[in-house]
Amino acid sequence: MSSSSAAALVSSPLQEEFEQPCPIRDVLDRIGDQWSLLILESLAPGTLRFNELGREIGDISRQMLSRTLKRLETDGFVQRTLYAEVPPRVEYTLTELGQSFLVPMRELVKWADVHHARICQARRESQAE
Repeated sequence: MSSSSAAALVSSPLQEEFEQPCPIRDVLDRIGDQWSLLILESLAPGTLRFNELGREIGDISRQMLSRTLKRLETDGFVQRTLYAEVPPRVEYTLTELGQSFLVPMRELVKWADVHHARICQARRESQAE
């Protein structure tokens, strides 16, 4: 066994701490994509079927909706329920975690709405330099 292999087997608590992703970055990377917030907001009033959710959002492809829902389900924001019917019926609803995220999400949306003009102005000024 090489020394690098042996070193890989032994890890200190400090090393393990740095190998873990930053919790803030980890969560924001997952929900900060183009579609997650729209899906979460669309599910806020209640359960929707896949096609209903797609119509609610509008311009999302079926593939992207499916992929984003899977990530939100994996992270515990969304619950997927499959009914053994013909044709199969699949419904999506927010979990308790997903519901709890709506409060800070809506505050962030409000902040962005209030400050969007200032941000756009700063961008224009930066590009003019």
